[in-house]
Amino acid sequence: MAAVRVPHPIRDHPQAGRTAIDLFWVLAIGVIAAYAFFAALGAFSPGDVLPLTVAVAVLVALWILRAVTSGRRRRDDRDPRLVHARERRGF
Repeated sequence: MAAVRVPHPIRDHPQAGRTAIDLFWVLAIGVIAAYAFFAALGAFSPGDVLPLTVAVAVLVALWILRAVTSGRRRRDDRDPRLVHARERRGF
């Protein structure tokens, strides 16, 4: 007799694979913020640490690109039936 497989609410969640990606972006924002903080304090000159400045600039560019593309994707993923039902209920 075959057992019925019930999906696990956390393990089988469609967004479960995004944890590593989200962790990368959180760390990237932390690196960007730390760089900006110490540069504003005058702890170093951005010209003196040119490889680090280039790396942070690449992270900023990737983060902006991600923000622009994920905003478009979220708007396209909405199910019109759910939007209509939400508007009909008033929330």
